[in-house]
Amino acid sequence: MRTTVKPFLLLVLLFQCVLLRGQDALPVAASFDKGIGIIDSLARYGEIQDTLRVPVVLMPSTFRQTQENQIVDTLFILGPFWEKIKQVKRKKSNAILRVLHVGDSHIRGHILPRTAGDSLQLAVGRLTYTDMGINGATCETFSTPENIDEIRAERPDLLILSFGTNESHNRGYNPIRHYQQMDTFIRMLRTAMPGVPILMTTPPGAFQGRWSNSPNPRNAVAVQTIHRFARDTGLAVWDMYTIVGGARRASLNWRNAKMIRPDGVHFTVEGYTLQGMLLYQAIVKAYNDYVGYR
Repeated sequence: MRTTVKPFLLLVLLFQCVLLRGQDALPVAASFDKGIGIIDSLARYGEIQDTLRVPVVLMPSTFRQTQENQIVDTLFILGPFWEKIKQVKRKKSNAILRVLHVGDSHIRGHILPRTAGDSLQLAVGRLTYTDMGINGATCETFSTPENIDEIRAERPDLLILSFGTNESHNRGYNPIRHYQQMDTFIRMLRTAMPGVPILMTTPPGAFQGRWSNSPNPRNAVAVQTIHRFARDTGLAVWDMYTIVGGARRASLNWRNAKMIRPDGVHFTVEGYTLQGMLLYQAIVKAYNDYVGYR
């Protein structure tokens, strides 16, 4: 019996030695960086808790040459507003956030802003979304002390400005004058409400006139002017015009989907509802991008 046990034990010992030589040496002490995975997971969990659910917004099947729905804000001009949403989400603030949407008849009709506002209010909770529109308005229309005072009285945490349709509807449209009008308006706003984040939007597209089959070519020039002004003055832009097809397709897309009215300027309930949902989606995506970046 003894003659068989010893060789067996010897084989076991040899096997263990070979196995141990094939492994890494055991560390003398635990490595502290092994906890980074847990920290990253916690940070990622907090980021997910901060984000909002991005809504699915389907474009009509007749839309062509659409672009990504996004807000252009390379300087994070809207950052202070995103921070306030994050604090509300984390229940570290009991403030009620205020969004004010100012513009022309597209805003005066209420459907666009209230679609976006109701959705944002449901997502954030402690938020109000007020619209202030005037039929036929341009940004120059609001450039009066009375209108500026009315805007300031709303104490907005975010100000959205939607103009450009009426400026470019005039056949005598002058981009230099348009730029100057925006400059006057924004200077008055910043004097009255320094530090309030401002988001500009572009026109949705329009035709030359009632029953016209020719898209208004001045819309594209107005959009370019808005972008140039925003870059020069540090403002964020939501370019709905480009998102829904741009100079070649925006107006045609609206008409082919039967979402624009016979006057070639205003939209159906379905058209304004889609615009409101696109604005809401763009706001949520921009906020989530900010949370992820930070």
